Amino acid sequence: MPELDPVIHAQARLRVTVALAALATDDRITFPRLQQLLEMTAGNLSTHLRKLEDAGYVTVTKAHQGRTPVTWVALTGAGRRAFEDYAAALRGMLG
Repeated sequence: MPELDPVIHAQARLRVTVALAALATDDRITFPRLQQLLEMTAGNLSTHLRKLEDAGYVTVTKAHQGRTPVTWVALTGAGRRAFEDYAAALRGMLG
């Protein structure tokens, strides 16, 4: 049986990864929009993003639009591959 990636397998991180994988390659989403889509608290989302970022699966970029700070979140190439491998392993397990 294939092993599922423990970084992605946690329910909240799986939801984050699925949402980011739905974006086009090299696309990104703002932190508040991702938080709204996933209906997660800012603290909870930040914690899970940090785990994904430490694994190299997401990038979190802080910038400014005019005078307003904005935080962008994107799936990395490694994150997209890890998610595709995770989905393939899951499909394999389900037969």
